[in-house]
Amino acid sequence: MYPSGEKKGTMNRMIQLKRTAPVFLVVILLCFGVLQGVQAVVPPPDGGYPNFTTAEGTKALQSLTTGSANTAVGWFSLFSNAGGSFNTATGAGALLFNTADDNTAFGAAALLFNTTGINNTAVGTTALLHNTIAEENTATGAFALSSNTEGDFNTATGAFALSFNTTGVRNTAMGDSALFSNTTGDQNTATGNAALVVNATGGGNTATGYNALSSNTTGSSNTATGVQALLHNTIGNNNAANGLNALFSNTSGIANTAMGNQTLQSNTTGSLNTALGSGAGNSVTTADNVIAIGTHGVNVSDSCYIGNIWNQPGGSQAVYVNSEGKLGAQVSSLRFKDEIKPMEQTSEVIYGLKPVSFRYKREIEPTRPVGFGLIAEDVEKISADLVTRGGDGKVNSVRHDAVNAMLLNEFLKEHRKVEQLTKDFQATVAQLTARLDEQAAQIQKVSAQLEASKPAPQVVNNP
Repeated sequence: MYPSGEKKGTMNRMIQLKRTAPVFLVVILLCFGVLQGVQAVVPPPDGGYPNFTTAEGTKALQSLTTGSANTAVGWFSLFSNAGGSFNTATGAGALLFNTADDNTAFGAAALLFNTTGINNTAVGTTALLHNTIAEENTATGAFALSSNTEGDFNTATGAFALSFNTTGVRNTAMGDSALFSNTTGDQNTATGNAALVVNATGGGNTATGYNALSSNTTGSSNTATGVQALLHNTIGNNNAANGLNALFSNTSGIANTAMGNQTLQSNTTGSLNTALGSGAGNSVTTADNVIAIGTHGVNVSDSCYIGNIWNQPGGSQAVYVNSEGKLGAQVSSLRFKDEIKPMEQTSEVIYGLKPVSFRYKREIEPTRPVGFGLIAEDVEKISADLVTRGGDGKVNSVRHDAVNAMLLNEFLKEHRKVEQLTKDFQATVAQLTARLDEQAAQIQKVSAQLEASKPAPQVVNNP
């Protein structure tokens, strides 16, 4: 399976290569077949020769002079080699133009045009066909690295692997048509049929799995692990996808990370997104900087979604986030604070607050229940210390914990006032009681005195 839009062109190129390469080979070899008068090895090729040389086939090692430990089996194999040593060529035209050392070619026209390139290994028909001066390449499979000319340190295993690479270096392709279209891209690794199949100039990509990064053309530094991971990526850079169909639809989005089967599967142009868990982030398409863990998330930039939290019973401590996105419990220990001083009259600003009822917009809270609280812009007018701001500097929220602390301070102030009033009242009552007791005693005393001053009763004899 090849990505849509590239399938037809890629297949046509493969068919054309299959048809034209054998014809081209025959023409080249026929031209050399009519050459006459070239010095031959003596005796004529028939097996083993001095200097550890083995030659078998028409004009095999025909030009050999000082080279040693060469093995040529096949028509015109190692034909041009004179002083090159430690070469092995098996197949018609294998290493035909070679003059260098330490090359190994198995297959018709394998390393045919190689001249001074060393330490190359080609196994398969036309493998490393056009290589001329490049070194340290390994090609195993028909047409593998067949277009390579000057690219070094490439490894291609599989038919058509790195077939069109010309000057790209340090690429590794394992699988039928892996890195098929790569021309000048460097340091790519493709493992799996059609992995990075249309990559041309993109570098530093790693694709492991059938059709992984198979649409990539110029995108660089991408990592795709899994069947059809980053399948439609073309020019996006610095993406990492791990799992079946991970970042499947991404085309030009950059710096996305998807871990799990079908993670961020619908993302096309969104960048800097992170998804963890099977199917995570699948609602994200064009938004940027979205984090989705264990949930599909929402296509809203600069957002974070974590599954299995809503309506779940929890512990006794709330979790907070600071302005840098750090999660943690709010701490109150002295060791975490400085510039400590009494709140005193500062808390009186809360008397200017205006509580309201409201409903969040649907994109914020889909269920839209009635809420009760404060409006951050109103609070800011009263005290800028009671609001929080986003990365853009705009007011986002009210510091309800600070408001609560101010409410507590005002309550305590009022409580102390009530306590003092109670004490004052009790003292006043005590004073009044004492006065009343004193007055009662004085009244009692006066009453006694009045009683004592009354004249004694007299008896009148009335005849």
